[in-house]
Amino acid sequence: MSVFDDPGLFGRLWAVTYDGPGNPDPAPAVDFLAPLADGGPVLELAVGTGRVALPLAARGLAVEGVEASPEMVAQLRAKPGGEHMPVTIGDMADVPVAGPYRLVFLVFNTLFNLVDAERQAACFRNVARVLTPGGAFVVETYVPDPADFDRDEQVQVREVTEDSATIRLHRYDRAAQTFVRQTVTFDADGVHLRPFAMRYAWPEQIDEMAERAGLRLAERYADWDRTPFDADSRAHISVYRTR
Repeated sequence: MSVFDDPGLFGRLWAVTYDGPGNPDPAPAVDFLAPLADGGPVLELAVGTGRVALPLAARGLAVEGVEASPEMVAQLRAKPGGEHMPVTIGDMADVPVAGPYRLVFLVFNTLFNLVDAERQAACFRNVARVLTPGGAFVVETYVPDPADFDRDEQVQVREVTEDSATIRLHRYDRAAQTFVRQTVTFDADGVHLRPFAMRYAWPEQIDEMAERAGLRLAERYADWDRTPFDADSRAHISVYRTR
């Protein structure tokens, strides 16, 4: 199955190493989200291994998750408090839960893991369906920079040791706003492939999806510390609310 058609592929390939070194500290996100929850309940889309959901629940909030990958959920269940968190296995674009929720959030660029524009739009529509009046939908993504994909293909050397070598390759489709990334490791056991794809969007395009879903942009920042967002910001934290 194509990387564009399988929402659980990322989790199957990366679940075991997903919490490895180099990942963002979830504490600033938790500090930002907790007041917006307004007592809950809360839903995280693409809850993954619970890096944000579990510390948020530890603050006394009722937190649920949606996750396409059972392998990711297994990692969550192995953490303290993870065995009790309600998690629905399913596609985050469908938001396959009833709600209502005071807060829904989607962080770490995961909106872009929906590699079709209509699926991204469906995610916004379905979030609007399960939010309480005045409820908040928080989205974190990077701001695409054309300088990062000024060529249709890129090759990067990721790691070289005496026993293995890892390279990463990208292929961009600028018209579709998508890319395919392949991480290839060569070692004594052979060749190992870990594909990944994204459909990126600029903040104004995300705002349009929200507007069509009946949500309004209430706040936008450059990071979880509420640094003002401007033309030089490389990421954004956007808070959308029901009308």
